[in-house]
Amino acid sequence: MDIERLRLETPGCEHRIHLNNAGSALMPEPVVRAIQDHITLESQIGGYEAADARRDAVENAYKSVAEFIGVQSRNVAFTENATASYVQALSCIPFERHDVILTTRNDYASNQIQFLSLEKRLGVRIHRVPDLEEGGVDVQAMAEMIRRHRPKLVCVSHVPTNSGLVQDVAAVGVVCRNEGVLYLVDGCQSIGQIPVDVNGIGCDFLSATARKFLRGPRGAGFLFVSDRVLERGFEPLFIDMRGADWVAENQYRAAPDARRFENWEFAWALVLGMGEAARYAVALGIEQIEARVRTLAERLRERLGGTDGVLLLDRGKKLCGLVSIAIDDRHPAELAAALRGRGINTNAQIRIHAVIDYDDKGITESLRLSPHYYNTVEEVDQAVNTIRELLSVPP
Repeated sequence: MDIERLRLETPGCEHRIHLNNAGSALMPEPVVRAIQDHITLESQIGGYEAADARRDAVENAYKSVAEFIGVQSRNVAFTENATASYVQALSCIPFERHDVILTTRNDYASNQIQFLSLEKRLGVRIHRVPDLEEGGVDVQAMAEMIRRHRPKLVCVSHVPTNSGLVQDVAAVGVVCRNEGVLYLVDGCQSIGQIPVDVNGIGCDFLSATARKFLRGPRGAGFLFVSDRVLERGFEPLFIDMRGADWVAENQYRAAPDARRFENWEFAWALVLGMGEAARYAVALGIEQIEARVRTLAERLRERLGGTDGVLLLDRGKKLCGLVSIAIDDRHPAELAAALRGRGINTNAQIRIHAVIDYDDKGITESLRLSPHYYNTVEEVDQAVNTIRELLSVPP
């Protein structure tokens, strides 16, 4: 990778060490231009008219996102964010009382809250598969619980928001296909930093956002929907006139493709930005991106692991670009604020963001650092040195 060129194309690199890419990455100039150009066009000719004028560009955005995950455009729906995608997928499943959702102990808080809401409202039962001793879902236990409980849906977060764990979603996919179970993967933290091939994973749904490692804008995301789901006629509970046509007084007809999961009103400037972000990542190569991110994350773990008062929290056979630490006698939120004051972006998390994982690890809060390929080794070292310096000063 030509890191110098990539940093020149990332204006934020001039005045920030951005290690919060698991929160929201710095957008490259081509993405920013795509958004600004469409906003300008809307201001000049009108929002509906601008959408009509850029219809081909929007279709190309579908193609770019589809290419990035190895599918056809018909299998991609655009949404406002990963959670909106996840909700649309959940809402299309015809849950009944005592149906089972099978999930893992490492998940995103919003997902777990949605499961519990379904449990409270519909009587759906939630079962969580145990972890392996080294971390991550036990796939053999998953297979046994699928056969025992016959779940309506299996849900796994590829990379949980609170640590660098990469779960073996492809192995779970094999089990789900063999057992004929619908499978939803949260790809929010994996899209843009590690290869995601939905055919290789074997999932029926994959939810994702633009703003994290894909380096797109906030307020845009997408949902992959498999042909199996489309052929079986699944559709979101609150389908609207983007996803269906009102064809008779008491009849509607759902769109034949994944766009049945979309809503009519959308920020098309952000869609165009997301499409440009996908093209940018494809041009760089996701394997090269993954290798660079892993190298920087490993350096962070190595140097932070040798720091007094710092406990590395990441567990699992495979780790990625999220580095989480606990700190003795110092609130991560205060440390994150102090780092931001010195031009270094990180993120503090608390127990409610990952209740099960935090309770298992015996912590209540953590600091998360998440490098991307445009970061440098020097930036990583400066961040670690600054953390050490801040920890040496009594709170």
